[in-house]
Amino acid sequence: MNLNMQLITAAVLSIGGLILLFCGVFIAPQGQIHESLLIGFGEVATFAGALFGIDYTYRQKRGR
Repeated sequence: MNLNMQLITAAVLSIGGLILLFCGVFIAPQGQIHESLLIGFGEVATFAGALFGIDYTYRQKRGR
């Protein structure tokens, strides 16, 4: 995977996950998406973005 694309994917996953976490906590349920689903997916997306970011950092340090 191209390193720039990996960095963009990491940023989008992390930001999107954080937005979903805040939505799951602060927005009242409207009957469409349960808050636990938003929080669960937000945690997974944030974790995946963090892993992509860590991998990107180490690849940059190793010069790949």
